[in-house]
Amino acid sequence: MNQGGSHRRLAVIMAGGSGERFWPVSVPERPKQFLRLADPEASLLQMAVRRASDIVGAQGTFIATGRALVAQSTEECPQVPSSNFLAEPCRKNTAGCLAWVAANLIATNPDDWPLLTLAVLTADHRIGPPERFAASLRKAFETAERTGGLVTMGVPPTRPETGFGYIEVGEKEGNASKVLRFREKPDEATAAEFLAKGGFLWNSGMFVWTLPAYLAETERADPAYATAIRDMAAALAKGDAPAAEGVFGGLESISIDYALMEKAERVFVVRAEFEWDDLGAWDSLERSLTPDADGNVQVGSARLLDCHGMVTYDATGTMEICALGCDDLVVAVTEGRVLVMPKAQAQSVKRFQSG
Repeated sequence: MNQGGSHRRLAVIMAGGSGERFWPVSVPERPKQFLRLADPEASLLQMAVRRASDIVGAQGTFIATGRALVAQSTEECPQVPSSNFLAEPCRKNTAGCLAWVAANLIATNPDDWPLLTLAVLTADHRIGPPERFAASLRKAFETAERTGGLVTMGVPPTRPETGFGYIEVGEKEGNASKVLRFREKPDEATAAEFLAKGGFLWNSGMFVWTLPAYLAETERADPAYATAIRDMAAALAKGDAPAAEGVFGGLESISIDYALMEKAERVFVVRAEFEWDDLGAWDSLERSLTPDADGNVQVGSARLLDCHGMVTYDATGTMEICALGCDDLVVAVTEGRVLVMPKAQAQSVKRFQSG
């Protein structure tokens, strides 16, 4: 099921984020990948593991997370082998996370790591339906193995979104297209221009590459980073975890987009043929959950009278949220805290954590 010719296909789910914009339900000791934000019956991490396992199997699915979150992640996803939970020694952003993943895969596959193709997936996105996601991911696998390049998955934009990065698409090549360049999160006017002009996709933050291609492009972009990956792999292969962790601690904390994707020479994009949304803040739930006749969405028990456009979330399982004559509010309840705010202020919730 997970073979691509002579290649062996694996998937790693990055699940080490803190989800600060879903405070107070998402907190460092239980961040948003453990919340039911896209499905009232399953956490985001559980959904991500199911999608990956459908394609590469549970044995081929890895979870990269922080040490403090390994126990919860294991409890959430018991089908994933315990050895497939890769605990980062500390937080070093997505570039550091993927360097640690690569070092571990090289160390545990000393003879055949050049035949590994890795899908880098996320634990905080709404994606569906599963069969369309699987079809797009297989195209990305095939492109990575055929071209020896780095492959990203781009989502056709449906609105002038200012919260996402964009990919400018070049000429078609097989099931993919060349990437002309990555564009930063735009202002509203630029986002509207991208949408009207066409030829731009949202950057989903999901990638596929063979390990040799990843190392070669990393060597070109930042030779010191590539050396660190090889040194960590060598230390891990010898069972010298402290030495590997010491190298990891010296890595620059930087995103994979800045560290590698924007500098790489051979980058391709596969057009996502599935529904996708980045669940970045409370207001995104109205795009993820099924609303009632008045546009309200809820997780847990809520009694909403003459209310419209509400987002309610009870994390306790014991409370009933009651509201009368309210519009366009977020109400989130945890043990000991209640958040009430206009949906329009969803991006500002981090102010509570800095105060």
